[in-house]
Amino acid sequence: MAIIGIDLGTTNSLACVYRDGRAELIPNELGEYKTSSTVSVLENGTVLVGAAAKERLVTYPEATASSFKIWMGAEKTLTLAGRKFRPEELSALVLRQLLEDAKRYLGEEVEEAVISVPAYFNDDQRCATKLAAQLAGLNVKRLINEPSAAALYHHYSAQAGNCQLMIVDFGGGTLDVSIVECFENIIEITAIAGDNRLGGDDIDRAIVGQFCQENGLVEEGLAPGLRASLYRQAETAKIALSSAPAASIFLQQEERRYSLLLTNDILRQLCGPVFRRVRTVITRAMKDRSRGGRLSDVILVGGSAQLKVFGDFLEGLFGRRPHVAAAPDEIVALGVGLCAGIKERAEDLQELVMTDVCPFSLGVSTYSRRDDRTPHMAVLIPRSSMLPASHQERFYTLNDNQRGLRFEIYQGEGYFASENLKLGEVEVQVPPGPAGEQSAVVTFTYDIDGILHVSAQSSGGDFRERLILNPGLHLTEEGKEQAMERIRQIQLAAQGDQRDQLLLERALRLYTQTIGQGREMAASLISYWKNLMDCGGRIQRRRDYDRMKEQLDMLEAAVEADPLEGGVWFGEPEEDEDFDVEWED
Repeated sequence: MAIIGIDLGTTNSLACVYRDGRAELIPNELGEYKTSSTVSVLENGTVLVGAAAKERLVTYPEATASSFKIWMGAEKTLTLAGRKFRPEELSALVLRQLLEDAKRYLGEEVEEAVISVPAYFNDDQRCATKLAAQLAGLNVKRLINEPSAAALYHHYSAQAGNCQLMIVDFGGGTLDVSIVECFENIIEITAIAGDNRLGGDDIDRAIVGQFCQENGLVEEGLAPGLRASLYRQAETAKIALSSAPAASIFLQQEERRYSLLLTNDILRQLCGPVFRRVRTVITRAMKDRSRGGRLSDVILVGGSAQLKVFGDFLEGLFGRRPHVAAAPDEIVALGVGLCAGIKERAEDLQELVMTDVCPFSLGVSTYSRRDDRTPHMAVLIPRSSMLPASHQERFYTLNDNQRGLRFEIYQGEGYFASENLKLGEVEVQVPPGPAGEQSAVVTFTYDIDGILHVSAQSSGGDFRERLILNPGLHLTEEGKEQAMERIRQIQLAAQGDQRDQLLLERALRLYTQTIGQGREMAASLISYWKNLMDCGGRIQRRRDYDRMKEQLDMLEAAVEADPLEGGVWFGEPEEDEDFDVEWED
């Protein structure tokens, strides 16, 4: 039985295993390492996960969801095709698909998984990730911060030697910044900072906002399918600008065609608010690091970190161009794969040591004086403390004949307790006596897996201890079993069907994006391919798959072409060009 590593991302997710002396990415059914973190419900109740589901964001937006990772740990419900899902349940479906792909590829059962999370995920979000894993049928004992996983693999693969690095992990929905010190076989995280609501999705929103402003449109007034198409084009244009001087976005609404010519200068202006938030996070990480000294390098990971405008911004900030990591989309997954190898006690990884830090301050609410009505937070474990961390502090009674001391436990950086995330509480009894005579010692222990253990020992001998677990997410055994049963009853597309379904969903999307001969071609492809799928013609589908894909590629190229720049558009086909989809065996 194997232990695998999983990078559960906002935009894409990957799985990895350590075997034969290396971290090996696990391909999905399409032969790709990245599985889109998108879920869609078909009319028959079957669930698609991945590329085929992503295609349906345009054609069936009411039945499809993506970027739900940003809602992990929140009281949020998403409705797909009339069925309600919590973000943890949607994430569980993605994890379940990765698990099925791993079992198929490895040819054995999966015993355990290590999952990466944004470094700045709070307790609720980490608990939600573990719950998603449980619902997917995965045994997960260890979560690792994403930039820590990236640092681990970078140091291991590049043999960088003794250095101090900044790892900037800028993905679709989150930003993490870590300061890492590497010495021989030790990788030590000395500071982390982040923003769980900042990523490439924010840049896409800015582009869409600019498109609507220039064309006199109201985004909220657009049909869901048109909005999804616009966001898809915004993402494509954003990426294209890293290698091209300009990119165009088009939208056909009834008889009108709207457009936007996007350049790097325009994109740089649109990214201004996003990059200011990035600067704030980087500054906090630099101030929090436990040791000074110069940085050896800045390493960029994550999809959004590859954007040219982002590299330009950081070059202006640091005075030198940062380095994009080798395989920036995959480095976190590869690092988590190494963690899986360490957990399996792989012989060649036994000397590799990695430490991490506490992402948020942890403490209890306390009062400064008897008439104080607004409790503040007394910090026991400051943020960026090396893990595992333990600290204790004594607290005294404020009132005469007080019989107990109740400690509310918080996570966060706010001065007032109410500004932080409440994790739980613990209470001990004390003998009655004058104010300040009786007391209790509170001990916090925060382990490497992000589990907080709290104990309180009163001067009267009363002792209480507890593990801090999110009551809203840690269901009762009965509630957990019911949730797991709901997930088990959801049927994922069968092996072999995802590949074919992707072509159908792609053709359906292209049908909505074309008119005239292009639409006729799409309709012909849809009719032919759907008939093969409905009739179970698996052999014929296998024979015609490549030809079908070629036709869709041709159609896609025409949709993406800019007619104002002389790009290819639909006219009469060449004499030797055959759009007839009744192909020969």
